[in-house]
Amino acid sequence: MIIPCIDVMDGKAVQLVQGRDKALEEDSPLAVLERFRAFPQIQVIDLDAALNRGANDELIRTLAAQAVIRAGGGVRSFDRARSLIGQGAHRVIIGTAAFSETGIEHNWLAGLADAIGPDRVLIALDSRDGCIVTRGWKSTTRLRAHDVIRELEPYCSGFLCTYVDKEGMMQGTDLEWFQDLRNTTDREITAAGGITTLEDIRALQQMNVHAAIGMAIYTGRLSLEELAAC
Repeated sequence: MIIPCIDVMDGKAVQLVQGRDKALEEDSPLAVLERFRAFPQIQVIDLDAALNRGANDELIRTLAAQAVIRAGGGVRSFDRARSLIGQGAHRVIIGTAAFSETGIEHNWLAGLADAIGPDRVLIALDSRDGCIVTRGWKSTTRLRAHDVIRELEPYCSGFLCTYVDKEGMMQGTDLEWFQDLRNTTDREITAAGGITTLEDIRALQQMNVHAAIGMAIYTGRLSLEELAAC
């Protein structure tokens, strides 16, 4: 499955490079959503919530009313997760709250699974230089995705695995890393970060890995017509 991404900041659809530098901005996330009608799911990340500077709740609610979305960004409490489900999100993406610097927050994740159901949870394994990063990719843990992924299985229905080293850079991704993760778990995996070509996508499809795509769509490197036909 191909999952187009809408990253929201200040009410607008944006694309960042390495989670820091704004490369693209479009005024209307709703107009972007309309272009993505051919796809069964959309990924929506509230960057303001992720950066602890507010939230775009009404916009998320509007998007969720018009499409099946997986929503994330700043989900650090059970109430925030319940709120996103209440706003219409099909599943919620959890990142920072799942980890400390040295380990997995098992008790918190168990509580979240009780609160909204593990089938509604996707855990983000955003990784840079081989290690999981949190807090908007500003903090680096000592954890490696392939070492912890099986421990996380009881709390979720799948994983969003972002290869941060190439996020937004349009330089390709690390297919071997995704294959290693695929070999480690039978849960759903969605790949993100640097996915630039149809060859990347087809290789991921052969692994039974979904592809979340942002920058390559917004820049026109990949056409929506080509992607819808994959």
